[in-house]
Amino acid sequence: MRASQHQLNRPGGRRRVFAAGLLAAALALTSACTDGGGKPSSWQGGGESAAPKAAATISEPAADAKDVPASTGITFTTKDAVETAVELKDAAGKAVEGALSADGKTWLPTGALAYGTSYTATVTATGDDGRPATATSTFTTMAKPTNQVRVSSFLGDNQVVGVGMPLIVKFSRGIPEDYRDDVQRRMTVTSTPAQEGIWHWVSPTEIRYRPKEFWKADSKVSYRIQAGGLPLGEGWYGRADLNVGIKIGPSVIMTVDNKTKKMTVTRNGSVIKTIPVSLGKKSTPSSSGTMVVIEKLRKTVFDTFEELGPEEGYRTKIDFAQRLTWGGEFIHAAPWSEGQQGSVNVSHGCVNVSMANGEWLFKNTQVGDPITVKGTERKLQNGNGWTDWNMSWAQYVKGSALPYEPPADPDTSPTPDGATAPTPTP
Repeated sequence: MRASQHQLNRPGGRRRVFAAGLLAAALALTSACTDGGGKPSSWQGGGESAAPKAAATISEPAADAKDVPASTGITFTTKDAVETAVELKDAAGKAVEGALSADGKTWLPTGALAYGTSYTATVTATGDDGRPATATSTFTTMAKPTNQVRVSSFLGDNQVVGVGMPLIVKFSRGIPEDYRDDVQRRMTVTSTPAQEGIWHWVSPTEIRYRPKEFWKADSKVSYRIQAGGLPLGEGWYGRADLNVGIKIGPSVIMTVDNKTKKMTVTRNGSVIKTIPVSLGKKSTPSSSGTMVVIEKLRKTVFDTFEELGPEEGYRTKIDFAQRLTWGGEFIHAAPWSEGQQGSVNVSHGCVNVSMANGEWLFKNTQVGDPITVKGTERKLQNGNGWTDWNMSWAQYVKGSALPYEPPADPDTSPTPDGATAPTPTP
């Protein structure tokens, strides 16, 4: 993390309570008293009123600062304040919506500020004497940059996915390591009901999020990346913010045991089907580990000549295929091996099922449903597919650019509609 005037700031101090809007000091208006001669009387023992007990200071952006990134937050400190409010307005006096950042250290606008525009930030601190103290800073944002990084999401709004689905965000350009903490501070996940989770950098261009345990069935999940105008290193800036809302479907989990040559399918904790399977033969074993359905193909063609050569390679039409790895492992219908399913492994690494069972699985699963294969000769390589669940929680946490902080116990008191209140996670 770099200490830069126009980038995110991390001042110390306790968290502050924010009012919904800027508090205005009440002015007591009084008519002048006069004596019989019409002359105004004076107050006995009068003098200047005492200064407010509280104080406020804005450290970023500095007063009269120029070329401020459009992603800027308002960083400030207060003293002896029992209530603090932040207001940001453009030159026309229009207020900008915003809120305290997830780490409790900066007030962030809801969206990126306009480029080449003047803004005034006002922080009001009120002490236990009820008297407000204010600090202001007027600054101008930078011109629109030429070098912009696009941020995209694998998932789209309102998509329904399985309980093992990681949230996948990609950048059109690699993010340098010393900028990743800044990016992560601008990434927020909110789930209903509340669930603990964390972001994990897969590569310089990709970051994923998973909860500590599988998503709870029928959860609502939204995630936000406030990247617009954010400095991303070497003169590059985020192009725009990203907001996505998805829904988690029922908890459909598949477990395959090489010892029994059977797949067990559960739905919301109850076994709904047991299916005979044939896994990879010894020369091409299936991978043992926890995978996630990446894509579903009603009909496709497997062509392995390039991979396996003219002697072992084949080109075959396939029905009801569900991809599990980038290396080519699928669950799919294999009518040619139905006689061996449940007893002998004959595939090239895939999970073979009958045509009827393949169709049933295809209808009852969705992208993001997890499958765990046990007891084969080969272990799943992390990165060969969406292998986020093939890592322990301790391993996954190590991929975060921010220190892991376990959340406080969520408020589980029921809301009026019986749902659990959502909790945002940075």
